[in-house]
Amino acid sequence: MSEYRIQVHDSPTEIPAADWDGLLGRQKHPTPFMRHAYLSALEASGSATPATGWDPKFLTLWHNGDLHAGLALYLKSHSYGEYVFDWAWADAHHRHRLPYYPKALAAVPFTPVPGTRLLARDEASRAALAEALRQLTKEFGLSSAHLLFMDGCDEAALASQGWLIREGLQFHWIQDPEHPVMDFSQLLSGMHRHKRKNIVQERRRVADAGVSFTIHEGSAIDEGLWDFFYRCYCGTYAAHHSSPYISRDFFSRMARDLPEHWVLFVARRQGQPVAASLIAIDRGTGWAWGRYWGATESIPCLHFEACYYQPLAWCIAQGFNRFEGGAQGEHKMARGLLPVRTASAHWIRNVHFEAAIADFLAREGTGIEAYADELRDRSPFRKPSPEAV
Repeated sequence: MSEYRIQVHDSPTEIPAADWDGLLGRQKHPTPFMRHAYLSALEASGSATPATGWDPKFLTLWHNGDLHAGLALYLKSHSYGEYVFDWAWADAHHRHRLPYYPKALAAVPFTPVPGTRLLARDEASRAALAEALRQLTKEFGLSSAHLLFMDGCDEAALASQGWLIREGLQFHWIQDPEHPVMDFSQLLSGMHRHKRKNIVQERRRVADAGVSFTIHEGSAIDEGLWDFFYRCYCGTYAAHHSSPYISRDFFSRMARDLPEHWVLFVARRQGQPVAASLIAIDRGTGWAWGRYWGATESIPCLHFEACYYQPLAWCIAQGFNRFEGGAQGEHKMARGLLPVRTASAHWIRNVHFEAAIADFLAREGTGIEAYADELRDRSPFRKPSPEAV
């Protein structure tokens, strides 16, 4: 690691955007959520800041003035907004009178989207970045370091350094490259009859309620639409007696800085908007991600239509090859999204807790593999779909 100059940044804005985004573009699995503008907007909007429990400590490695590796890193004082749950680990530390927080977290705040986390020019700089993260965790006296929703390159680098690997499941639609579907009707035609019938009935209930949709992409999402979406977004949290993680200002920054990555589906009844579903897209890779939704009226099956059927139909029509439905939700499988493995990596400073957590993860992983096999046996499709990678 002596060949690299290591820097710790208290804000992503301390890193030149061109250097960061240039490095991101070299990765195997880049996403818009790792863009400099996205990460900077989370901080500037007050959404991910020390005051909300996300203290930025971005880590970079430089050589001869060039950025060779980078990591979006936060010191966390809680475990909210992560979607990989370690509350039991924190509780165990607390019961043994050992601090768990703050911990080091490499992740995109509030965003359970798989992608490259250890941005690096090559495998040598990736390994050096992983080792720098471990050393930083020790020097700061932290309990642990965690890297969430990583890709295969990250997993290989961290596993080789002895990090604990934790598996999870999400539900994604992936276009079959050998037998691609050309529209939503063709997607349905490949399903078992009872699954297809249920979807048709759910869509009919929404249509019979007098609901139609308008679709708005990029700069066509004006301030009025963003305002209505945010009202719906906040309503979803209020219905669960919680507060939204992301501020309205963040979405204004997205409209200004990254408009090309957003599509908004607006449900209307009698000409008035009643619900909104926001997805993120990357036309370069052909990938899309379900992100947020909400409604001002309770209409049966509207959630399924707005969050799955409308986006899936749009993605197929637009030639996209993947739609990720987000964290959790076995109900997504009945709507055409199949189980896909996700992974996170964890380094635990206390050797006794590390051993206990390693044992837990081994047992949890066996259960997840069995659960995934069971889900695949219950696929809504009549013939096997290609395995996700």
